[in-house]
Amino acid sequence: MISWNRVVIWALDTLALMLLPQLISGIQIKSWIAALLFALLLGFVNAVLKPVLLILTLPISVMTLGLFALVVNALAFWGVAGLIEGIIVPTFWSAFWGALLYSVLSTLVGLAVGERR
Repeated sequence: MISWNRVVIWALDTLALMLLPQLISGIQIKSWIAALLFALLLGFVNAVLKPVLLILTLPISVMTLGLFALVVNALAFWGVAGLIEGIIVPTFWSAFWGALLYSVLSTLVGLAVGERR
């Protein structure tokens, strides 16, 4: 059963996502529905696939003192954007900065709502 707390966080994460085109050039979000789907799918990817990718890339992450995790995060963001019609992230660097800013905003949303991680 989904709690109302999770629904509120999802809605606020979608709102944070809608701010990205104003802050990062190149990123385009054409509709609220696309943003909702993107937030949902990115949450799934971050929960299921990203831990596996982080384990597979552990040696390079250790060599880069964990900075390669930012690349994995950007690739996940870029990959999900490629799956959702209405979300355009044209370059790796726009995905990198978009993922970084979205992560910060999403963390702030979680703190504001009182989500425990």
